[in-house]
Order: sequence, then C-alpha cells, then structure tokens
Amino acid sequence: MQTCVAFKSALFRPFLPESAQVNPNCYGAELAWWLAGQFALRGFVTSYPNNEDWGWFIEYVVDECEYWLCCSNLMGEPDRWQVYLDCKPRSLFGRNKAPVECAADLIKALAELLIQTEGIEEISWHHAPH
Repeated sequence: MQTCVAFKSALFRPFLPESAQVNPNCYGAELAWWLAGQFALRGFVTSYPNNEDWGWFIEYVVDECEYWLCCSNLMGEPDRWQVYLDCKPRSLFGRNKAPVECAADLIKALAELLIQTEGIEEISWHHAPH
C-alpha cells in the first residue's frame, strides 16, 4: 500500500513569519491542523498537531496501534507538500511496528480528501520514506 503522498497547493502556506516556524523553511502546521479538522468531520479521531524539527504530525490510534500522519513541505518550497504514514513501534527498540493495514481507512480518507479539495493539484502517491 502506498502511504506517502506529495502534492502542490497554496492553501497551506504559512501565515506566521519565518521566525515563528519550527525550523527555517520548514512548514506544515496549517496542513496538519486542516487535516485534523477534516478527519474529525469524517469520524476519524486524531490528536491535535505536534511538531518535530522536520515538520508536523497528527497522531492516530486504532486497535491499540499508533500512527503518525506526518506533514511537511518539500525542498523548502511553501506550496509543495508531503504527507506520509509513520507506523509506530509497539515494543521497545522499534520492533513490532503497527501494521499499515490498520490505518488503511485513514489513508483512503486522505486520498479522497485531497482529490475532492479545490486548490490541491499534482497529487502523486508512493511508498513512505521510512
């Protein structure tokens, strides 16, 4: 299953100055907040967005499996985006990662959401970077 999507959109450009970003040219807060809200409308409960040095993520838990849906811009560009599923380990030392199949409905909802949203274009799916 392909769990990483790249696309182009001006909808999620940062509105705060560069000094307020996680790192220089590292964006994704607006995208993560939008996704969390859109998923909630569709019955998927996620966390509020959190940040890492590479961008933002929302946490999704189903059947005791934890996933991060990671959001960031590509190559420092404010209108090129990547969203990918990070399956978190269920045991110490990164072993026994949550199965991708348990998040299939979330990925399907993400695909539908991107296709249905005006202002999102050049959608391309591939395998997650991890």
